[in-house]
Amino acid sequence: MEITIRKVKPDDLDAVVNVEAECFPEAEAATRSSLNNRINTFPDSFYVAEDNGRIIGFVNGCITNSRTIYDELFSDASLHDPNGYYQAVFGLDVVPEYRNQGIAAKLMNHLIEASMKNGRKGLILTCKEHLIHYYSKFGFVNLGVSGSTHGGAVWYDMILEMQK
Repeated sequence: MEITIRKVKPDDLDAVVNVEAECFPEAEAATRSSLNNRINTFPDSFYVAEDNGRIIGFVNGCITNSRTIYDELFSDASLHDPNGYYQAVFGLDVVPEYRNQGIAAKLMNHLIEASMKNGRKGLILTCKEHLIHYYSKFGFVNLGVSGSTHGGAVWYDMILEMQK
C-alpha cells in the first residue's frame, strides 16, 4: 500500500463527498456545497490521502483567529482568514476499510507540519468524548465541552499550541 498525501484539487469533489458520507452520520456530514466551498476557499489547508489514485481520506479546515471552533465556521467559508492564528480541523476522515493503519495520523501530522511552516499559533478542533485520547497523542489539550451543537452532538474543544 502506497499512501500519498497531497493538496486537494477541485476535481476531487466527488471523491471527497463520498468519503465524508462514509465517515459521518448525515446530521454531522458536510454537504457537497460546503465541501466544494472549502476546496475552493482554503485548498492550502485541505489534504487528501490516496492509495493508487483512490482518495481514501482527508483532513481540512479553515484558518481563524478564534481559539475554539464555533458552528458558523463549518458552513460559512467566508469566515476563513488566511492570515489567522489558528488552523481549524473540521474533519479527519478515513474510509472504514483503511482505518487503524496510521493514515489518519499521517493526515493530521501533515496538517500540523504545514501549520507550523505557515507560522500558525496552533490548531483547534472539536471531537466527541471517545476521541479525546486519540487527539491528545498529537499534543492537543482538552478545553472542555464545546459551545458547538453541530449535528446535535456533544463536542469537546481541543487545542494544540505550537511551541516557539
